[in-house]
Amino acid sequence: MNTEIPAETAHLASLRAELAERAEKAELLDVAYRRVDSPVGPLLLAATARGLVRVAFEREDFDAVVDSLATRLGSRILSGTARLDDAAREVEEYFSGNRRHFDLELDRSLSAGFRLEVQRYLPRIDYGRTLSYAQVADSVGNPQAVRAVGSACARNPLPIVVPCHRVVRTDGSLGGYIGGLEAKKALLGLEAAA
Repeated sequence: MNTEIPAETAHLASLRAELAERAEKAELLDVAYRRVDSPVGPLLLAATARGLVRVAFEREDFDAVVDSLATRLGSRILSGTARLDDAAREVEEYFSGNRRHFDLELDRSLSAGFRLEVQRYLPRIDYGRTLSYAQVADSVGNPQAVRAVGSACARNPLPIVVPCHRVVRTDGSLGGYIGGLEAKKALLGLEAAA
């Protein structure tokens, strides 16, 4: 069986990479995105010039996520630029157990207000630990805002990198998760095993 890439396909891939590189250098690109594989299924990573702006699970429908990014951040979008090399590497390191926190520039323009305040707090929850929604509400100075904390976690545009999976219900049950409960269990299991 011949597993070589046809010359025409290889040429198109080369042209696409060259276009992406030129667009990046000329600052003509609003959003770059890339699909990466992970133990919790395929992920979509997207970044602006300011930093990583979105991590999406396949169940969110990658096409819908890209369309939403085009509407909210700008229509000049390309797949496969070098802009996401660091993010892809750090995600891979996280899943291989070699990274406990992310050192990426983040573009937090998809969140605002209390939601953003909660999402800025989440990286303070140590790797391998969990806090309840009530504890997070108390930690951000609004103990009555337990449901709002849940909403901030549910609408976190940067799951995994901004670890909303580390927030659980007061009784210890998992609560919801944008990537699904199996993904949340897998992430917590990965961290507990370290």
